[in-house]
Amino acid sequence: MKFGVFDHVDDSGLPLPEHLEARLQLAETYDRLGFHAYHVAEHHGTPLGHAPSPSVFLAALAQRTQRLRFGPLVYLLPLYHPLRLIEEVATLDALSGGRLELGYGRGISPIEMGFYGVDMDEQQERADETFDVLVKGLTSERLSHEGQFFHFDDVPMVQRCVQKPHPPLWYGTNSPSSVDRCAQQRLNMVTLLAGEPMRAMIAGYRQAYAANGGEPEAMPLLGVGRHVVVADSDAEALALARPAFARWRKSFVHLWQARGADNPFVNNFPQDWDALVATGAAVAGSPATVRAFIEDEVEAAGYSYFVAQLAFGDMPLAAMQHSAELFARKVMPHFKGR
Repeated sequence: MKFGVFDHVDDSGLPLPEHLEARLQLAETYDRLGFHAYHVAEHHGTPLGHAPSPSVFLAALAQRTQRLRFGPLVYLLPLYHPLRLIEEVATLDALSGGRLELGYGRGISPIEMGFYGVDMDEQQERADETFDVLVKGLTSERLSHEGQFFHFDDVPMVQRCVQKPHPPLWYGTNSPSSVDRCAQQRLNMVTLLAGEPMRAMIAGYRQAYAANGGEPEAMPLLGVGRHVVVADSDAEALALARPAFARWRKSFVHLWQARGADNPFVNNFPQDWDALVATGAAVAGSPATVRAFIEDEVEAAGYSYFVAQLAFGDMPLAAMQHSAELFARKVMPHFKGR
């Protein structure tokens, strides 16, 4: 059982330099406390994500941490030229001494894709080909490729990853149709689903992994993402979580509302914190309350990676650091060796 952190780097009300500095200080806290990895989202043109170029933000984070693994969850592959992405991935892995975790995906927002002129009808094909080129480039000394979107002829791969054959691969998904592919390709998987849909995703991965000859001891991490606030008491945690989530959700729906579009994911995140808790996708409370929440989920679903979204909305930095401290010192040890 491992514990990581997910961060949209969503708007907090602070000026951007102060906002990013606060997140880097949080990363230093996660590093000191022994979290496994820090995963950052990629979004564009929205207050939901102030790390629109994950590589830039993570390069700074690499220099502020020593042990913490980190990476995008996910790089939006249709927006990248694969040669540039190969070089960025290898550079980040080198800057961190081999701590990069490489998450990738095709993107879920047609609005954000549209900003870059990417047609949703060819989004999946672009993502698939970019991924194929990315893996070829990271595992070869020279790259040649002939495809629908990209053509390369004997390009030298000068930037080399520290990790071989490449950094660990991650896929974030709420779609049951992607589970078999994740298992077949031995991808670490994270879902934001809760309840029975989440349990079905985890069970489906395990079944597909075994059917494809996967060794139990080599199984990738199977994770769930949850909004989490830990404080000295349940009342204190709720007092922090409720207004912070309200601000986060405002950022979450902002771009869709501004464009007059229907957000197909809005039902995953109800309008207030208490409704979100009722879905099983969040917890706020004392260490004992949070520990019991995770214990129940692990017993029911058998996942191996808990990804806590500890920073969101306008929670003060000191409160987020205290939440991380309590989580690491009074929740995580309970699951050691599980």
